[in-house]
Amino acid sequence: MQIPSIPYELALGWRYTRAGRATRRNGFISFISGVSMLGIALGVAALIIVLSVMNGFQKDVRDRMLSVVSHIEIFAPRGAALADPALTLAQARQNVNVIGAAPFVSAQALLARGEDMKGALVRGIDPALEGAVTDLAASNARLLGRLVPGQFRVVLGSVLARDLGVGVGDAVTLIAPAGQLTPAGVVPRLKQMTVAGMFDSGHYEYDSALVLLHHQDAQRILRLEGPTGVRLKLRDLHQAHAVAGELAQTLSGALLIRDWTQQNRTWFAAVQLEKRMMFIILTLIVAVAAFNLVSTLVMTVTDKRADIAILRTLGASPKSIMGIFVVQGALVGVIGTLIGLALGLGIALHIDVIVPAIEQALNARFLPQDIYLISKMPSEPQSGDIVPIAAIALALSFVATLYPSWRASRVNPAEALRHE
Repeated sequence: MQIPSIPYELALGWRYTRAGRATRRNGFISFISGVSMLGIALGVAALIIVLSVMNGFQKDVRDRMLSVVSHIEIFAPRGAALADPALTLAQARQNVNVIGAAPFVSAQALLARGEDMKGALVRGIDPALEGAVTDLAASNARLLGRLVPGQFRVVLGSVLARDLGVGVGDAVTLIAPAGQLTPAGVVPRLKQMTVAGMFDSGHYEYDSALVLLHHQDAQRILRLEGPTGVRLKLRDLHQAHAVAGELAQTLSGALLIRDWTQQNRTWFAAVQLEKRMMFIILTLIVAVAAFNLVSTLVMTVTDKRADIAILRTLGASPKSIMGIFVVQGALVGVIGTLIGLALGLGIALHIDVIVPAIEQALNARFLPQDIYLISKMPSEPQSGDIVPIAAIALALSFVATLYPSWRASRVNPAEALRHE
């Protein structure tokens, strides 16, 4: 049985890649090659770690946000009450992607305690159904159960309660935006409410502004005939935009539909832009390391001119000579990329262990809990980031080999041997 032979271009390229340090010049070339490999590895690892951490932050903030915000909101225009809330709920539940639905009343108001006054987002809810659409309500079912219609109780975000200096059982004044007409003019509509409890969603925007009360009490204060909208929870939150399009075709009446990505469009756009810019900036590290291969291969070609001349006299074509040095540069890129992938994924997957160890060693906290929303370094490697990183690193390494390899293929055998 005949063993298939390895193409000599591949064998020579591999030999040049692992060339020993027999001479000072060969040792220097090998050192530069190692530096290029290390640079590619560190660039790939840095890209994976940074993008994984950004993905982790985005997922953590998104999950905290979605613990308060529903996947889809259906509401009447201009803050009016729904014409037929029961029909809207029934039609929304007919969609196979919808697993929870609850009515709500939404309005902006002022919340006052003595001389302190804060702007607030008032949300009237049905405590019996709210747990089906938000994780916050599901995890605080007993707390929201204190919202009994007619008793005018409210549940406040923890930051809002702290800013007003109120606790459970204290009274606050809710000032509705639409006033009532009296002989003395338009007078703001005021209603004294009792604080039934506080919640902590972990999201400052809602903890500092959200006020929950029973939807029937909200309707009486705002003088509405019924709920202003319906909130939905889906099987897959990533399908929210598509499901919103389907509901727009099936729901009857003049209704507006908004999914969770539209409610926070500016934040998500900013995160995506930041992630894209970080990708571009860190890719430059890989590019610099990859193009170090140019100097490495140019020196290798100069050092191997006699070898090239001998190969040419033995019948090697310029294409084969070029292939030898392409293989050498490509192997450096492949090995560097593989090392970078292993290093980057190793750190990204164990960052929850590595960062606390570094904090303990340095006696420092990178993310103090009293300052930052997220106190632990999250990480979520995604194949959608890792595959392009590896592909770009390999592509840059290959492109960097083209010019030196072309120079090698143009070496004149007679001239090269004459100078040896």
